[in-house]
Amino acid sequence: MALILVTGASTGLGGNTANALADDGHEVVVHVRNPKRLTGADDTSRWKGVITGDLAELDEIRGVARQTAEFGRFDAVIHNAGTMHSPEEITVNTVAPYVLTALMTKPARLICLSSSMHRTGSTDLRRLTAGTASYDDTKLWVTTLALALASRWEGTSSHAVDPGWVPTRMGGAGAPDDLAAGHQTQVWLATHHDVTPATGGYWYHQQTQTPHPASQDEEFQARLIQVLESRTGVSLD
Repeated sequence: MALILVTGASTGLGGNTANALADDGHEVVVHVRNPKRLTGADDTSRWKGVITGDLAELDEIRGVARQTAEFGRFDAVIHNAGTMHSPEEITVNTVAPYVLTALMTKPARLICLSSSMHRTGSTDLRRLTAGTASYDDTKLWVTTLALALASRWEGTSSHAVDPGWVPTRMGGAGAPDDLAAGHQTQVWLATHHDVTPATGGYWYHQQTQTPHPASQDEEFQARLIQVLESRTGVSLD
Protein backbone atom coordinates (compact mmCIF):
# COMPACT_ATOMS: atom_id res chain seq x y z
CA MET A 1 0.00 0.00 0.00
CA ALA A 2 1.37 3.39 -1.00
CA LEU A 3 0.64 6.91 0.26
CA ILE A 4 0.00 9.07 -2.80
CA LEU A 5 -0.92 12.71 -3.39
CA VAL A 6 -2.86 13.67 -6.52
CA THR A 7 -3.33 17.36 -7.30
CA GLY A 8 -6.34 18.63 -9.22
CA ALA A 9 -8.28 15.52 -8.24
CA SER A 10 -11.89 16.70 -8.17
CA THR A 11 -12.70 15.78 -11.78
CA GLY A 12 -11.18 14.60 -15.07
CA LEU A 13 -7.86 12.81 -15.21
CA GLY A 14 -7.02 13.69 -11.62
CA GLY A 15 -10.28 12.28 -10.34
CA ASN A 16 -9.87 9.14 -12.42
CA THR A 17 -6.30 8.70 -11.20
CA ALA A 18 -7.25 9.13 -7.54
CA ASN A 19 -10.20 6.75 -7.84
CA ALA A 20 -8.11 4.07 -9.56
CA LEU A 21 -5.46 4.28 -6.85
CA ALA A 22 -8.05 4.10 -4.06
CA ASP A 23 -9.75 1.15 -5.76
CA ASP A 24 -6.39 -0.64 -5.70
CA GLY A 25 -6.17 -0.15 -1.93
CA HIS A 26 -3.70 2.73 -1.75
CA GLU A 27 -3.91 5.62 0.70
CA VAL A 28 -4.77 8.61 -1.45
CA VAL A 29 -4.63 12.26 -0.46
CA VAL A 30 -6.49 14.42 -2.94
CA HIS A 31 -5.95 18.08 -3.62
CA VAL A 32 -8.92 20.14 -4.81
CA ARG A 33 -9.33 23.84 -5.33
CA ASN A 34 -12.89 23.84 -4.05
CA PRO A 35 -14.01 21.14 -1.58
CA LYS A 36 -17.61 21.62 -2.72
CA ARG A 37 -16.61 19.74 -5.88
CA LEU A 38 -16.42 16.60 -3.76
CA THR A 39 -20.13 15.91 -3.54
CA GLY A 40 -20.49 12.12 -3.66
CA ALA A 41 -21.13 10.03 -0.57
CA ASP A 42 -17.70 8.42 -0.83
CA ASP A 43 -15.83 11.56 -1.78
CA THR A 44 -14.37 12.07 1.69
CA SER A 45 -14.55 8.68 3.37
CA ARG A 46 -12.43 6.89 0.76
CA TRP A 47 -9.56 9.38 0.93
CA LYS A 48 -6.70 9.41 3.38
CA GLY A 49 -7.10 13.18 3.35
CA VAL A 50 -8.34 16.17 1.40
CA ILE A 51 -6.12 19.20 0.83
CA THR A 52 -7.50 22.46 -0.53
CA GLY A 53 -5.99 25.49 -2.21
CA ASP A 54 -5.92 27.49 -5.44
CA LEU A 55 -2.77 26.56 -7.36
CA ALA A 56 -3.06 29.77 -9.36
CA GLU A 57 -2.04 31.73 -6.23
CA LEU A 58 1.50 31.49 -4.86
CA ASP A 59 0.43 31.97 -1.21
CA GLU A 60 -2.13 29.19 -1.56
CA ILE A 61 0.44 26.89 -3.16
CA ARG A 62 2.52 27.39 -0.04
CA GLY A 63 -0.56 26.58 2.01
CA VAL A 64 -1.09 23.36 0.09
CA ALA A 65 2.52 22.40 0.85
CA ARG A 66 1.95 23.07 4.56
CA GLN A 67 -1.14 20.86 4.54
CA THR A 68 0.82 17.96 3.08
CA ALA A 69 3.22 18.00 6.04
CA GLU A 70 0.72 16.31 8.36
CA PHE A 71 0.86 13.15 6.22
CA GLY A 72 4.63 12.73 6.32
CA ARG A 73 6.62 11.52 3.34
CA PHE A 74 4.59 10.48 0.32
CA ASP A 75 5.50 7.42 -1.69
CA ALA A 76 4.38 9.28 -4.81
CA VAL A 77 3.21 12.76 -5.77
CA ILE A 78 1.28 13.14 -9.01
CA HIS A 79 1.28 16.74 -10.22
CA ASN A 80 -1.91 16.44 -12.25
CA ALA A 81 -3.51 19.88 -11.86
CA GLY A 82 -3.46 21.94 -15.04
CA THR A 83 -5.29 24.60 -16.98
CA MET A 84 -5.43 26.09 -20.46
CA HIS A 85 -6.78 29.39 -19.18
CA SER A 86 -4.56 32.46 -19.31
CA PRO A 87 -3.09 34.01 -17.20
CA GLU A 88 -3.25 31.09 -14.72
CA GLU A 89 -1.38 28.67 -17.01
CA ILE A 90 2.13 29.55 -15.90
CA THR A 91 1.40 29.32 -12.20
CA VAL A 92 -0.81 26.22 -12.23
CA ASN A 93 1.09 24.23 -14.85
CA THR A 94 4.70 25.09 -13.98
CA VAL A 95 5.12 27.18 -10.85
CA ALA A 96 2.86 25.05 -8.64
CA PRO A 97 4.64 21.75 -9.35
CA TYR A 98 7.97 23.49 -8.75
CA VAL A 99 6.98 25.14 -5.45
CA LEU A 100 5.18 22.09 -4.07
CA THR A 101 8.12 19.87 -4.95
CA ALA A 102 10.57 22.29 -3.34
CA LEU A 103 8.59 22.76 -0.12
CA MET A 104 7.35 19.22 0.48
CA THR A 105 9.32 16.38 2.01
CA LYS A 106 10.97 14.68 -0.96
CA PRO A 107 8.74 11.77 -2.06
CA ALA A 108 9.96 8.47 -3.43
CA ARG A 109 8.39 9.24 -6.81
CA LEU A 110 7.38 12.36 -8.70
CA ILE A 111 5.09 12.30 -11.73
CA CYS A 112 4.33 15.46 -13.71
CA LEU A 113 1.56 15.68 -16.29
CA SER A 114 2.90 16.90 -19.61
CA SER A 115 1.29 17.07 -23.05
CA SER A 116 2.28 16.29 -26.62
CA MET A 117 1.89 20.05 -27.11
CA HIS A 118 5.08 20.58 -25.10
CA ARG A 119 6.98 19.87 -28.33
CA THR A 120 5.94 23.27 -29.70
CA GLY A 121 6.78 25.09 -26.47
CA SER A 122 9.34 27.88 -26.31
CA THR A 123 12.70 27.85 -24.55
CA ASP A 124 12.52 31.63 -24.17
CA LEU A 125 12.24 31.88 -20.39
CA ARG A 126 11.56 35.60 -20.62
CA ARG A 127 8.00 34.46 -21.30
CA LEU A 128 7.92 32.94 -17.84
CA THR A 129 9.11 36.07 -16.08
CA ALA A 130 6.89 38.33 -18.19
CA GLY A 131 3.80 36.15 -17.78
CA THR A 132 3.29 35.80 -21.54
CA ALA A 133 3.70 32.03 -21.89
CA SER A 134 1.40 29.75 -23.86
CA TYR A 135 0.03 26.41 -22.69
CA ASP A 136 2.65 24.69 -24.86
CA ASP A 137 5.41 26.66 -23.13
CA THR A 138 4.23 25.70 -19.65
CA LYS A 139 4.11 22.03 -20.58
CA LEU A 140 7.63 22.15 -22.00
CA TRP A 141 8.80 23.73 -18.77
CA VAL A 142 7.10 21.25 -16.43
CA THR A 143 8.46 18.40 -18.56
CA THR A 144 11.93 19.93 -18.21
CA LEU A 145 11.42 20.23 -14.46
CA ALA A 146 10.44 16.57 -14.17
CA LEU A 147 13.46 15.40 -16.14
CA ALA A 148 15.79 17.73 -14.25
CA LEU A 149 14.63 16.26 -10.94
CA ALA A 150 15.33 12.76 -12.23
CA SER A 151 19.06 13.25 -11.76
CA ARG A 152 18.97 15.83 -8.98
CA TRP A 153 17.78 13.95 -5.90
CA GLU A 154 19.06 10.57 -4.81
CA GLY A 155 16.19 8.39 -3.63
CA THR A 156 13.54 10.18 -5.71
CA SER A 157 12.53 9.06 -9.18
CA SER A 158 10.84 11.55 -11.49
CA HIS A 159 8.90 11.12 -14.71
CA ALA A 160 6.76 13.15 -17.13
CA VAL A 161 3.58 11.72 -18.65
CA ASP A 162 1.63 12.65 -21.75
CA PRO A 163 -1.88 11.38 -20.94
CA GLY A 164 -3.06 11.91 -24.50
CA TRP A 165 -5.76 14.19 -25.83
CA VAL A 166 -8.63 12.73 -23.86
CA PRO A 167 -12.32 13.75 -23.59
CA THR A 168 -12.27 15.60 -20.28
CA ARG A 169 -13.65 19.05 -19.59
CA MET A 170 -10.29 20.52 -20.62
CA GLY A 171 -9.75 18.18 -23.57
CA GLY A 172 -13.25 18.56 -24.96
CA ALA A 173 -15.88 16.00 -25.86
CA GLY A 174 -14.38 15.39 -29.30
CA ALA A 175 -10.90 14.45 -28.08
CA PRO A 176 -9.76 11.30 -29.90
CA ASP A 177 -7.70 9.46 -27.26
CA ASP A 178 -8.96 6.83 -24.85
CA LEU A 179 -10.10 8.33 -21.54
CA ALA A 180 -9.29 5.21 -19.51
CA ALA A 181 -5.75 5.10 -20.87
CA GLY A 182 -5.32 8.74 -19.83
CA HIS A 183 -4.69 7.88 -16.18
CA GLN A 184 -3.25 4.37 -16.32
CA THR A 185 0.37 5.39 -16.87
CA GLN A 186 0.33 7.68 -13.83
CA VAL A 187 -1.13 4.93 -11.66
CA TRP A 188 1.46 2.45 -12.93
CA LEU A 189 4.42 4.77 -12.39
CA ALA A 190 3.22 5.63 -8.87
CA THR A 191 2.84 2.04 -7.72
CA HIS A 192 5.15 -0.29 -9.65
CA HIS A 193 8.84 -0.88 -9.04
CA ASP A 194 9.72 -2.63 -12.30
CA VAL A 195 9.76 0.52 -14.43
CA THR A 196 12.42 1.02 -17.09
CA PRO A 197 13.88 3.59 -17.08
CA ALA A 198 13.55 3.84 -13.31
CA THR A 199 13.68 7.62 -13.54
CA GLY A 200 13.78 10.34 -16.18
CA GLY A 201 11.21 8.87 -18.57
CA TYR A 202 8.81 10.73 -20.81
CA TRP A 203 5.82 8.40 -21.10
CA TYR A 204 2.76 7.92 -23.27
CA HIS A 205 0.51 4.94 -22.55
CA GLN A 206 3.24 3.11 -20.59
CA GLN A 207 5.77 3.51 -23.40
CA THR A 208 8.65 5.95 -23.42
CA GLN A 209 8.89 8.56 -26.14
CA THR A 210 11.47 11.18 -27.05
CA PRO A 211 10.53 14.57 -25.61
CA HIS A 212 11.52 18.04 -26.79
CA PRO A 213 15.35 18.09 -26.82
CA ALA A 214 15.49 21.10 -24.50
CA SER A 215 13.79 19.14 -21.72
CA GLN A 216 16.83 16.85 -21.52
CA ASP A 217 19.41 19.61 -21.88
CA GLU A 218 21.17 20.16 -18.56
CA GLU A 219 21.94 23.80 -19.30
CA PHE A 220 18.29 24.60 -20.06
CA GLN A 221 17.19 22.63 -16.99
CA ALA A 222 19.50 24.72 -14.82
CA ARG A 223 18.30 27.99 -16.35
CA LEU A 224 14.66 27.04 -15.80
CA ILE A 225 15.24 26.19 -12.17
CA GLN A 226 17.14 29.43 -11.67
CA VAL A 227 14.26 31.45 -13.15
CA LEU A 228 11.70 29.60 -11.03
CA GLU A 229 13.77 30.20 -7.90
CA SER A 230 14.01 33.91 -8.73
CA ARG A 231 10.29 34.22 -9.54
CA THR A 232 9.05 32.42 -6.42
CA GLY A 233 11.72 33.05 -3.81
CA VAL A 234 11.74 29.28 -3.21
CA SER A 235 14.95 27.31 -3.54
CA LEU A 236 14.73 23.77 -4.85
CA ASP A 237 17.53 22.38 -2.68
